[in-house]
Amino acid sequence: MKTWRFYLAGFVLLLAFDTVVQLSFKLTGEHAFPPEANGAWVIRVFSHPWIYIALIGYVGNFFTWMSLLKHAPIGPAFAATHLDVVTVMLASAWLFHEALTPMRLLGASVIMLGILCLALAEKDAHPANDAPTEAKGALGGAADKSCAD
Repeated sequence: MKTWRFYLAGFVLLLAFDTVVQLSFKLTGEHAFPPEANGAWVIRVFSHPWIYIALIGYVGNFFTWMSLLKHAPIGPAFAATHLDVVTVMLASAWLFHEALTPMRLLGASVIMLGILCLALAEKDAHPANDAPTEAKGALGGAADKSCAD
């Protein structure tokens, strides 16, 4: 169970960073148009705090993603990163009053179902005490079992 707690906490943190970055870029973009090729435009963009929040979010996202990839198999992990499409859509509906249409909700449901299928397939691919393939060394031995049960 220790591994699942690590994955759950890591993916929740990654989703939070992804969502904050996208929302911050949206808020930054409201002040960035029309774009101009001059220093005044750069100053205008960097005079709003949301661009710094987005950049900090990118750094947090990078380190969280690297920590997750050290232990998680990349296929399902990469798929799980696409949950940010759902969280950004929900946050945009709340903050920017963007419409949650039936097609958007259906699309979000399909994304979540796909990620669930990949997670279940990964669970079946590795017995309970076997490390994921990506976490094994070149000769098939487990490279790091610090997160294993």
